[in-house]
Amino acid sequence: MKNLKITYIFIALFVMASCSDDFVDVDSNNENSEDYFNSEEDYQDALIGAYDLLQSTYLNVMLGEIASDNTLAGGENANDVPGIQEVDDMIHTPINAQLRDIWSWMYAGVNRANYIMEFQNKTDFSGKESVLAQARFLRAYYYFELVKWFGDVPFAVDQRIQFGDQFSIGRTPKAEIYAQIEQDLIFAADNLPYIQSQKGRITKGASQALLGKVYLFQNKFPEAATVLEDLIDNGPYDLLSDYSTMFENDNENNIESVFEVQYTDQEGAGFGCLQCSEGNVAVGFNGIRNYNGPNFESGFSFNVPVQEVVDEFEDGDMRLETAILDIEAWAADTGATFGTGFEHTGYFNRKYISREGDANIGDANLTNPNNYRAIRFADVLLMAAEALNRGSISDMRAQMYLNRVRERAFGNSDNNVSATGAALTEAIYHERRVELVGEGHHFFDLVRTGRAASEIDGFQSGKHELFPIPLIEIQLAGNQWQQNPGY
Repeated sequence: MKNLKITYIFIALFVMASCSDDFVDVDSNNENSEDYFNSEEDYQDALIGAYDLLQSTYLNVMLGEIASDNTLAGGENANDVPGIQEVDDMIHTPINAQLRDIWSWMYAGVNRANYIMEFQNKTDFSGKESVLAQARFLRAYYYFELVKWFGDVPFAVDQRIQFGDQFSIGRTPKAEIYAQIEQDLIFAADNLPYIQSQKGRITKGASQALLGKVYLFQNKFPEAATVLEDLIDNGPYDLLSDYSTMFENDNENNIESVFEVQYTDQEGAGFGCLQCSEGNVAVGFNGIRNYNGPNFESGFSFNVPVQEVVDEFEDGDMRLETAILDIEAWAADTGATFGTGFEHTGYFNRKYISREGDANIGDANLTNPNNYRAIRFADVLLMAAEALNRGSISDMRAQMYLNRVRERAFGNSDNNVSATGAALTEAIYHERRVELVGEGHHFFDLVRTGRAASEIDGFQSGKHELFPIPLIEIQLAGNQWQQNPGY
């Protein structure tokens, strides 16, 4: 978490005890994980460790965008990070390194949250319900990512998955995992405030928003509408009046931010451990290749927007220049110079490319301080509109929420939508795409609404709705887990 010291807790998963010599039979200097959680500080430190894996979700965001029809992989050449190129082309396999990273990092987050819950009753202190509520949100968040990417996955609640357990834990149907996610988020919403004293901490609003999204992914429209409208009516959030400032580093955790992943440039990282970075790695990957000019810094030219998504913006939509940087026009206006990489389109994801002014500690491209706006209030409004419309609950209220977003985009009400039924559904889909472009949501929106096969080149129905379980994970589990269809 930004401005919060991270205490890492290393947990031994197994002990080798084949030797019987007395000289090796000595107590370890390291604290045994079973003897932990003796004070509030222990719980808080473990909670910070569970938060820490949020920073590794930079890969989920970047790869989720590349998998959609919004962007191309880009990079230096066709062999630059092959796993990213494969996802872009829909030719990824069970040995894709980036997909294994998502699997491993999300399970690390689950295990850290479950570690707290495993010992939830060991020590009492004032405010423990808040700690448990945050841990349960984090567990829900990581499991939701796993279900989105891989479908049915190995599942444990209130206990760590330790070495050897993989032989006895099967893949659990995602409906059962969703049920636990819902329980965790309801508990979190009931036990957390709307405003925390420390920015970046999980809130009641974040819990309600994620719960609404989880309902929407299951087509539970009445449930989604109820929780999202409660948040809209009673939460402290609103649309930021000036969209152009939304993603600047001096405007983080603003009134529109319902849940934001905190990053900092105060601790460097290298390619040997990307998940160790306290900075937003995706920002460097998204950056302009060999850039020299004002406002921005260089990067690796991955995740480049395509002309199709640029054309999706309507005339007069003021969000376009904030969302997508036209590098040719920018260079003409400012005198900036730049290089071109693989699949160069002339566009960059302006929301998440590196800005001038950070500390450039370590590898500068891996330690950018740009926070990820994981759930914005605009997303909440559009999810509520979709639930109300697709659930045949109220097209009038759906129009109201949709038009709140559009009125900011155009600066007036002249472009408000009055359609109903299926036409309103399409208008909401359009709005989600242009409002949230570059934020990693579009691929999963296409999949959950059944539109992916008609929109994404190379997408095969019955296969690409899910990504493959990493082959090495199946092998380590004794080949007991069945691979996802088509892989």
